[in-house]
Amino acid sequence: MQELTRIDLLFLIALSATWILLLYHVFLTYGGYRCFLRTLEADEKSYQDIVGNLPFVTVLVPAHNEEMVIGRTVDAICRSDYPKDKLEVIVINDSSTDKTGEILEKKQKEYSFLKVVTLKPPLGAKGKSNALNNGFKAASGEYIIVYDADNTPERKAIRYLVSTIISDPRLGAVVGKFRTRNRDVNLLTRFINLETISFQWLVQAGRYYWFRLTTITGTNFIIRRDILEKVGGWRLDALTEDTELTIRVYNEGYYIKWIPEAVTWEQEPENLKVWLKQRTRWARGNMWVISYYIRRIFSLKRKISWDVIYFFFTYAIFFTSVIISDAIFILGITGLAKLSITGPFVIIWIMAYILFIIETFISLSLERGEGNFENFLLTALMYFTYCQLWLYLVFRAAWIALKDKITGKGFYWYKTERSAR
Repeated sequence: MQELTRIDLLFLIALSATWILLLYHVFLTYGGYRCFLRTLEADEKSYQDIVGNLPFVTVLVPAHNEEMVIGRTVDAICRSDYPKDKLEVIVINDSSTDKTGEILEKKQKEYSFLKVVTLKPPLGAKGKSNALNNGFKAASGEYIIVYDADNTPERKAIRYLVSTIISDPRLGAVVGKFRTRNRDVNLLTRFINLETISFQWLVQAGRYYWFRLTTITGTNFIIRRDILEKVGGWRLDALTEDTELTIRVYNEGYYIKWIPEAVTWEQEPENLKVWLKQRTRWARGNMWVISYYIRRIFSLKRKISWDVIYFFFTYAIFFTSVIISDAIFILGITGLAKLSITGPFVIIWIMAYILFIIETFISLSLERGEGNFENFLLTALMYFTYCQLWLYLVFRAAWIALKDKITGKGFYWYKTERSAR
């Protein structure tokens, strides 16, 4: 029997880890499809029958230098079909130095239920979590809804969120769907559109169907007020405050549901520089959440602990496996090291590539108008381009986190730059 070298063992471990994640995503893809079939059976009338029983809700919108988008966002939220006598909209103008404040003053004259909480240093400019916590202090609603400053929710979105969460006392939060408003601007926005659709129908819908697991996204979600009060609001030291809040909601014994009926449209980055800044923040925040909770894994409830392990596997084991595979490939073609084992590895790689395309395209096909030939070709291209940037993002996030720790740099507003489009 042939003795395996260290490189052989590393390669086999990396190959196994990659395929474990791929096959798990096949499982999630089927779950997403089953979730889609359930949405086809959803009864629109069920959302209309409880008009008289709708609770008073507060919508929070954190805003920092959002003059390009805040007016349209406020209009979209305030023109919701939710009863205006049961709706309170609070925009947190967090240390803006542009015309955000002036625009909000004009909007307050149009909408009597619109309030503005203005934060100035040193109280303000400390990040989204700080802004949300200060907005929450001024909130009167029994339920809290959050939208980012670039979002334009559809008219029924708030009603769908509220109707769902009041239907089950075990529901701690409900997350709606977000779509890319500027998807046709360039190749980058088209890739982002594919990524967001795939994430929601594969990861969100698939995990909810099988395990009742859903991650709170930073926008278009509703949460019970008493839960926020119990857990102490949003953590100030969490860059991805939504992911971190998800874990605490589950650990309180509630579950979270994803519903595709509640739709908001958001503006995505239109150039690589802005995209890198945004996604590095996300990667850094997710890595912090994983490292924080993986050390406390036995104190978490079983359901959410498995989700923490899944994200740890993705960011640590899968990431390392990809790096090892790439390194062995480079060493092989340069002649510095070779595998002593043989096998149909090229065929295995091609199968993995085909599987990625199939999984992604199935999730795209669940979204109306997205399962077309152009998106099929983009998915094939996406694997070699957009997806590979994830490796760089993880490295970049780890380096910035290390550098900030050494220099003692604190948290500040990580804000995505908007386009006036």
